[in-house]
Amino acid sequence: MDGFFGKFLDVDLSDRKIDDYPLKEKWLDKYIGGRGIAGKIISEELKQGADPLGPENIIIFGTGPLQGTGIPGAGRHVVMAKSPKTGAVSDSFAGGFFAHEIGKSGYDGIIIRGTAETPKYVSLRNGEAEINDANDLWGIGVADVDQKLKERHDGGRVSSIGIGGENLVRFACIINDRNRAAGRPGFGAVMGSKKLKAVHVKGKMDKEIQNKKKFEKNRKKLIEKLETMIQWGKYGTAGGVQPFNEMNTLPTKNFQKGKFDGAGDISGERMYEDILEERDTCAGCPIRCKRVVKTSFSGNDVEEKYGGPEYETVAALGSFCLNDNLDSIALANQKCNKYGLDTISVGVIIAYLMEASEKDLIDHDITWGDADAIIELIDKIAHREDIGDFLAQGIDKVAEDIGGDFAMEVKNQEIPMHDPRAKKSLALSYATSPRGATHLEVVQDLFDENPEELDIEVEINRHDLENKPEFCKVYEDLVSFSNSAITCAYVSWVSFIEGGYTYPEIRGLIESVTGMEVTAEKMMEVGERNFNLLKALTIRDGLDSKDDYLPDRFQNPIPEGDPVKEKIPKEDLEDKIYEYYKIRGWDGDGRLTEKKLKELGLEDIA
Repeated sequence: MDGFFGKFLDVDLSDRKIDDYPLKEKWLDKYIGGRGIAGKIISEELKQGADPLGPENIIIFGTGPLQGTGIPGAGRHVVMAKSPKTGAVSDSFAGGFFAHEIGKSGYDGIIIRGTAETPKYVSLRNGEAEINDANDLWGIGVADVDQKLKERHDGGRVSSIGIGGENLVRFACIINDRNRAAGRPGFGAVMGSKKLKAVHVKGKMDKEIQNKKKFEKNRKKLIEKLETMIQWGKYGTAGGVQPFNEMNTLPTKNFQKGKFDGAGDISGERMYEDILEERDTCAGCPIRCKRVVKTSFSGNDVEEKYGGPEYETVAALGSFCLNDNLDSIALANQKCNKYGLDTISVGVIIAYLMEASEKDLIDHDITWGDADAIIELIDKIAHREDIGDFLAQGIDKVAEDIGGDFAMEVKNQEIPMHDPRAKKSLALSYATSPRGATHLEVVQDLFDENPEELDIEVEINRHDLENKPEFCKVYEDLVSFSNSAITCAYVSWVSFIEGGYTYPEIRGLIESVTGMEVTAEKMMEVGERNFNLLKALTIRDGLDSKDDYLPDRFQNPIPEGDPVKEKIPKEDLEDKIYEYYKIRGWDGDGRLTEKKLKELGLEDIA
């Protein structure tokens, strides 16, 4: 089928073997790409009960039909494996240029199996691949790895781990293009366990596009619809700090508050005025939302090569820890990128430690807002030194040892920087997501009306749990389609929130590239199938209704401002969870029924 090379590169590090993994054409039509194809391969190749940090785990870098074409939003790829955090299969998405390079490499993705005896990296260049020694790369930061491999192979793009992954920190992530993270599930530790330092890709092989005239027409229409997002890119994602603060939804002091007195000092506007050097972008995208900053803190320079902090990072290492020093946040972001650490996870676990210190649950004196302590803890976590070795186990292990009921996680995945008490779709989605708490699974209910083609009649009210089961089902399926296409959130559903519904153009681009017909109905069917495929894989790993919860803190109201008295009573949430199961066609334990599996064409994984 046009738009695909029809195969993944299959690398076994244990045996040092490289093969092709052919894709069945029916998979392309059924799953399209990204989350779907990667999930299908996982279902075929990963054994039940595999140790996430053992040789039997496999890790997949996957693309879809639009990668390599240069359209806005297609500079994005999926990474999928069994997570050492949730103990189940999970996925993560990263932007930049690495996906575009895979899309021109002669392969649709890369499968990594086994474990090497000594550090290795994989290089894929125009359809030819090899496993290379990486002893000289082990122990150095991701930007230096990026530079060395580009010099060694005359360009290309690099995805690598830092010492956080090498040291098996459970919230280590994978960094491509020096500052773009496939974060959250701990896949940096998976690569570290395999002694895989990096994947280098260089490609100049064009995919076949079936209808180039139609492709250019839809590409032009997509860019026109992104006008609002192009303007939004001035302050980037960190432009959300002040609006959320005004809404009383900026996560502050470990979700104890929704307002932060220092919000203005860490805002996107402040970053733009004081430390922004330039705006970066991903392959083919005119939004240019990525930050590149230059500053210093406590005698340390913050360099442009590590980019700049996004909203999640600013909030997690800023308001969440009561830190109003933007320079320190920029340095913390740089260190997390260099070491390959997930910034949300780092911020949440440090805020937990600060609260534990305040409540005299630990011997360490770590006060709220101590920027120097934040920097020091990041270094210690990455190197697993002193208390850092303890924190590197992850929020669940730390909270189990220390105690207290204020570990902000779901399925051992730290909660991102959006308060579910004020955006109730997130309450239900955080609790039930197969990935654990994620802000990128459902469209946040911050818009006025539903697109007509989605055929959803429920009223949108972010303050109310009513109607949220149906709302979440529809929009999780929509986002799942985006994660299968693969298209960036800011070109798809965030653009919709900002006033531009781009899905007809995205479908038109897929049709023009591949020749397959993608109606609105098929879009939702593919999204639902691939969401349920991931759910089925997590059920296989033992997750069920007992794992669908929110931390007790959210039963307490946000203390001041509008929306005052917002809370999520446990019994109300449980009622909506079971209503959601019913709408999804699952049983009372949150498991897929035979009827639902058959309906989605997933009988083979029953």
